[in-house]
Amino acid sequence: MRRGAWLACWLASTLAAAEPQLQVPSTATGVAAVAATLGLFATAEEAAFRVVIGDSDAAQTLGFRPTPQTVRVAALRDALAPELEIFWQEPLEVPVFTLPEGAVVFTTEKRTGAPLAAGTKTPSGAVLWLAVAPGARGYERYPLWLHALLELGLEPPFRNARTWVFYDPAYRLRVEPNLLARRWREAGVAGVHVAGWPFFDGDEGSAERLRALLAACRRQGVLAYCWLELPHVSEGFWQHFPQCREKTAAGLDAQLDWRKLIALSDPACAQQARQGVERLLTGFAWDGVNLAELYFESLYGPADPTRLTPFHPSAREAAQAALGFDPLALFDADGDRFWSRSPESWKAFADWRADLALRLQAEWLGFLRQTLPRADLVVTQIDDRFEPRMRELLGADAGALLALPEEDFTLLIEDPAPLWALGPERYERIAAAYAPLTGDPGRLAIDLNIVERYQQTYPTRKQLGGEFLTLVDQAGRGFERVALYFESSISGPDLALLPRIAAGARIVERAPNGARIVAESPRPFGLSWDGSAIVDGGLWPLSDRHTVWLPRGRHVVEAPQAPQALPPARVLWLNAEPLAASVHGREVRFSYCSQPAAPVLLDRRPAETLVDGRPYDAGWEQTRSHWSGRLPPGEHTVRLVF
Repeated sequence: MRRGAWLACWLASTLAAAEPQLQVPSTATGVAAVAATLGLFATAEEAAFRVVIGDSDAAQTLGFRPTPQTVRVAALRDALAPELEIFWQEPLEVPVFTLPEGAVVFTTEKRTGAPLAAGTKTPSGAVLWLAVAPGARGYERYPLWLHALLELGLEPPFRNARTWVFYDPAYRLRVEPNLLARRWREAGVAGVHVAGWPFFDGDEGSAERLRALLAACRRQGVLAYCWLELPHVSEGFWQHFPQCREKTAAGLDAQLDWRKLIALSDPACAQQARQGVERLLTGFAWDGVNLAELYFESLYGPADPTRLTPFHPSAREAAQAALGFDPLALFDADGDRFWSRSPESWKAFADWRADLALRLQAEWLGFLRQTLPRADLVVTQIDDRFEPRMRELLGADAGALLALPEEDFTLLIEDPAPLWALGPERYERIAAAYAPLTGDPGRLAIDLNIVERYQQTYPTRKQLGGEFLTLVDQAGRGFERVALYFESSISGPDLALLPRIAAGARIVERAPNGARIVAESPRPFGLSWDGSAIVDGGLWPLSDRHTVWLPRGRHVVEAPQAPQALPPARVLWLNAEPLAASVHGREVRFSYCSQPAAPVLLDRRPAETLVDGRPYDAGWEQTRSHWSGRLPPGEHTVRLVF
């Protein structure tokens, strides 16, 4: 065989750079937007993977044919998530179809089992048939149609490894820590925010479970943050220090929803809380701390005094000293300062309360920085740009918070409920509204609640499937970091696709055989690629054999000209922002930047590790599949000698 022919055969057999095109009919509105969440380009041109709908000529040619029988479709069952309840907002009368031999049925009408979505593999790819179009947004009738295509062999072109998730151990009591940590890394989770309050009271059994979880995260290269929900401290603190319980305007203990609030305005109570938090932070190997929702209650404002805080004696005394009146006077219906009769009195108290919340945030940020000087700090805060009454109702003020002298924290913005009706497009508006508050967009992140909604929503009660993919993709385009509340509420099918969400990455050019790809992204990203790769002209070491990990920007990825072109070792996972990488003989070199310590996973242990030219102890630890280590925070250049 001539060398040119041999090389072409070798490239064709070893490369798996994904074909980003998906053939769809022009009538399938919304399909293109959902496909784009995974970096796929919807086209009417012929492609290896295609979607056909109803009794179209294309569907009938493939063997999907209607019968005279019909079925009224309102509820569905999906084989990828059999427990999921799926409802169509507008039921339809749909023909019952016969399917070609060997077709895999994915979705059926719940009562009769009539097929509504099925697929078949072809020599070059696969076909997914849908009985009706998915809907204007691309997921109203079939939330999991894109997931079905992946079951048929479709390979998305990108990988994403920048997501944060919230973790509450109450929902994962029987899950083994190593399994959890490995699952998170495989899902592209860079950091897990672990609820700290269950471990505050010092139970040794709980402490051992936490140590095991944090050790597992370390081995998998996942950062672990201590998630605090002050002024909630813990159940034990609430029981042992009843004098520290926050009070509502109605004189009740402030046990609101699941949180049991403590009066941090009282110096003695605040000191007790700090001592416990210090034990929690220094007793375990945390990479960061999330100071979440440190402000007051409630969204109902003065109209519901049974939920309004803070009215602990310490807060009332401080407010009276500052305002000249006891804030309880705001709820004396016969008095001159009754809140609805004296709006200026209510405003004065609301302003004082917002200032108190800001002082508490500043004090606790300073305490956290002093306790863990190298920790990555995050502040989770409700939105107040699109819901400006949040400052009045809760004391939340993002502008004042970001202006604090302690600038070394990320503001994690809770997805504002007033904009939910706008759909995924809202994240561009949210990012634009917060950008003027800071000169560094990297300080801003967005928190999405993936939970069952109270109101009836279609096709599912929880954001799932195409809706989930679209939300996370659009949020990732607007913000450097996306956090999901919470990890156990993400469906299994969605968890599998979470690391494949493009978040703005796109294929610019692709050679017909996939041997050369030009790709770009506004964030660091991974490109699906089997085997070794040449990136921007040099052999590239940041690869896990199925993905090349790339810095933000535009890059040219090519196949090496011979199969023996291999780096001396591979950087399987770098939980930091890569800036550059190269191979020099037996050395792998790369530079990165990271706010916390930077976890790194290798396929081999290096004989020598140098950071900025000096020997460095990365604490290499061997697992069954890799070597894990930690590199210092900041911007550094690393040389690994093998």
